[in-house]
Amino acid sequence: MSWAFHKLTEMDLNQYKTKSAQPGLAVGRVKQVETQLVPIEDQRRDGLVLNRLDTLVNDLSFGLPAELAARRTQYEYYRDKLLTFEEASA
Repeated sequence: MSWAFHKLTEMDLNQYKTKSAQPGLAVGRVKQVETQLVPIEDQRRDGLVLNRLDTLVNDLSFGLPAELAARRTQYEYYRDKLLTFEEASA
C-alpha cells in the first residue's frame, strides 16, 4: 500500500538503526515507535495523492515538460511586453 510507504518514509526509521558492524533496525526500539493510523479509505486517497505528487516532483518525463512549458509561456509574455513599443505621435 502506497500510504504505508509514504508514512514509513516520513517517519525516518533510520534514526532507530544500530551502530554495529552490521547496521540494522533495533527491533526493541522500533516496537516503541508510535504512529497514528487513519481510516483505510483515507489511506487509499492520501496514497494516490502522494503518488501523483511524487511523480510530478521526481519524474523528469512528467514534471519537467510541464515546467518547461510554463517557463516558455512566461518568457514569451515578458519578451512581448519588453519588445512592444507604442508608436510616437507626430
